[in-house]
Amino acid sequence: MNAATVLTVFAVIGVAELPDKTMIATLLMGSRGDPLFVWFGCAAAFCVHVAIAVLAGQLLVRLPHTALEVVVTAIFAFGATYLLIVPEREEEARGEREARRGRLNPRWAVALSAFGVILLGEFGDLTQLLTVNFVARSHSPWSVAVGAAAALLVVSAIGAFSGRALLRFMPTAVIRRGGGVVLAGFAIASAVSLATG
Repeated sequence: MNAATVLTVFAVIGVAELPDKTMIATLLMGSRGDPLFVWFGCAAAFCVHVAIAVLAGQLLVRLPHTALEVVVTAIFAFGATYLLIVPEREEEARGEREARRGRLNPRWAVALSAFGVILLGEFGDLTQLLTVNFVARSHSPWSVAVGAAAALLVVSAIGAFSGRALLRFMPTAVIRRGGGVVLAGFAIASAVSLATG
């Protein structure tokens, strides 16, 4: 296990997930149902997604080095572009639509509903693609899995338990732009590595 990889992945995935539609959905579900059970459902769904992403990243590693670097650079550039260009209102509307799908009252029904919303909402999402990318780039799948899962569990806990309070102090637009800048830096570093390698 590589601690630097765990911390890097944790930071990048955490920043990328904060302004995401699934964070907004978690925030809304947590404000309508029992936050603990919302978090249980979200956490389980995120763990499934991390497992899928790690497996996909392991497959991506089998590409020739230059092709792998091109894919890695493109995914980072896509992530940066997405965070910097997609309007915040559009993400909020998506998050509200995702949350509306899960309006059940009993606690475990709330957990199952949250699991379903996040499971569907995260397929092919930015953080899943970034996790795939980190696995392919670092060749340390366990470190990436731990960092990504920890980030997603923390962010979903923030959303379920205290999301509305967080958004009063730090608007999602600021979080989103910060994440976009970080991913743009990774894209530039990957492009430089590709050009000089």
